[in-house]
Amino acid sequence: MRCLQVPNQGLEERIPSYEELEKLENEEAGDRPKWDNKAQYMLTIVGFCVGLGNVWRFPYLCQSHGGGAFMIPFLILLVLEGVPLLHLEFAIGQRLRKGSVGVWSAIHPYLTGIGIGSMCVSFLVSLYYNTIMAWVMWYFFNSFQDPLPWSQCPVNANMTGLVSECERSSPVDYYWYRETLNTTPDIDNTGGLQWWMVLCHVSAWALLFICISRGIETTGKAVYITSTLPYVVLTIFLIRGLTLKGSLNGVKFLFTPDMNELMNPTTWLDAGAQVFYSFSLAFGGLLSFSSYNSVHNNCEQDAVIISIVNGATAVYAATVIYTIIGFRATEKFDDCITGNILTLLNTFDLPEGNVTESNYDQVLHNLNGTYPEVIQGLNLKTCDLNSFLSEGVEGTGLAFIVFTEAITKMPVSPVWSVLFFIMLFCLGLSSMFGNIEGVLVPLQDLGVFPKSWPKEAIAGITCVLCCIVGLIFVQGSGNYWLSLFDSYGGSIPLLIIAFCEMVGVVYLYGIDRFNDDIEFMIGHKPNLFWQITWRFVSPAIMFVIFFHFVVNLTRQWNRCCKKDNEFKQDDLNTIAKQVWNLKNPIAHKLTQCHK
Repeated sequence: MRCLQVPNQGLEERIPSYEELEKLENEEAGDRPKWDNKAQYMLTIVGFCVGLGNVWRFPYLCQSHGGGAFMIPFLILLVLEGVPLLHLEFAIGQRLRKGSVGVWSAIHPYLTGIGIGSMCVSFLVSLYYNTIMAWVMWYFFNSFQDPLPWSQCPVNANMTGLVSECERSSPVDYYWYRETLNTTPDIDNTGGLQWWMVLCHVSAWALLFICISRGIETTGKAVYITSTLPYVVLTIFLIRGLTLKGSLNGVKFLFTPDMNELMNPTTWLDAGAQVFYSFSLAFGGLLSFSSYNSVHNNCEQDAVIISIVNGATAVYAATVIYTIIGFRATEKFDDCITGNILTLLNTFDLPEGNVTESNYDQVLHNLNGTYPEVIQGLNLKTCDLNSFLSEGVEGTGLAFIVFTEAITKMPVSPVWSVLFFIMLFCLGLSSMFGNIEGVLVPLQDLGVFPKSWPKEAIAGITCVLCCIVGLIFVQGSGNYWLSLFDSYGGSIPLLIIAFCEMVGVVYLYGIDRFNDDIEFMIGHKPNLFWQITWRFVSPAIMFVIFFHFVVNLTRQWNRCCKKDNEFKQDDLNTIAKQVWNLKNPIAHKLTQCHK
């Protein structure tokens, strides 16, 4: 199967020959470090790919797109989009032995921008991703209290009652938006730096520096903990969750398929986007990590294994999360029923035990038939278990509100809180290893730092710079900025970069040359599946997802901006608030009370 290839003069001189690669392999020469063993490499890749999104975004997408039905487009697109792109990045990085900038400038000088683009995205994502690590650290440090500080409202300054703002919302909301973030009403009002979060922010960057100070020599050791501990904690939570009342309601709700969702284009588009981001493609970190491998490492096998692990982890994490959400929903349902029963007993002066959960519906029906006006005036709450289960929240709303609320209802809640935030921190830290790798290696390839400088100095300067710039996220308005960066900094740019990567390999580097390279590295040429997906299917899927994002962004812009199309500060406020509300459905509950 021949493929059109654009003329590319000087390519042979820019890339190492097979003989040079063999010489480097045999003599263990070259200036690039190597993994101590295959386990280090695989754990690092798993840690980079399996991040916070597997815990707090995938379960939400399953719940909101037909439960088990969402698995069908997710698995199909994982095979047609995720695996081919992952294999391509593994193979080209291993073949050319360079980071993102080095790889694309070697293929063609005009493609250097792809590497720089990857570096910029990794830099932007690293800025706010480590802020999330600071939030996790804050909750972790405050988990060593009994009761947990977010389990009840604090007493007001006059010691005459509870803080009214907390009473009008909930303890977990108050602790998150007021005690942790001290959120301002809008993005204009910065609120100043929150000193407690600044300390956690600096600590998070300091810990990251310790882990990456000597490159893969130190990260390769850290991943033995950061990449394996989350699975241990998830298993512990699964065992504990299954013993809680109502946990199976959550699992059943999650996986009950609504096959009608398969006819919804948004379901397929969200599945494609989730596959793309869950593999951490186009960040540059995968290229760098694969370049430290032996030239004859089986990159095809690695891509398949990592894909299976990633997909299985997403499903496993969703199951664990929804055992806890099922427990939380059942608790809320029971509280709702109990409150209504108490109201009926007091209103109609009924004997205690006359109305129970088992006969509540029947008693209510009888009373409504006899005293309809009285029942209507009571304004009884609507208690529906499916409604409580349907309160789908993703991202920080799931981690810092929904899950923390569920933990407060569990026996020995501080222990479960400590375990939960240890897991989140390990997931985030191992992902940061790849993000910051996507920054450090390109900076070295571009000659920003002298080659004589030690790794510690380069990593230290980069971490300090990122820490200083990242202070924008620990202001009172920091989460507004974080939502904007998260929505736009790592979405469309990554799609464009990945599309350019595939086009660059297929048409500038040459798919035939690439096939020969893979045969040299692993002993056989890629089969028909890889040929079809690299040339046609994967680029088409990325183009459709990109088009979908552009259309949605255009619609949002048209809603936000003034009719005269002038961009004013008010527009930024509107966009930020819309992103905030979209990503955190209960985000403004406290600020509305505060106003």
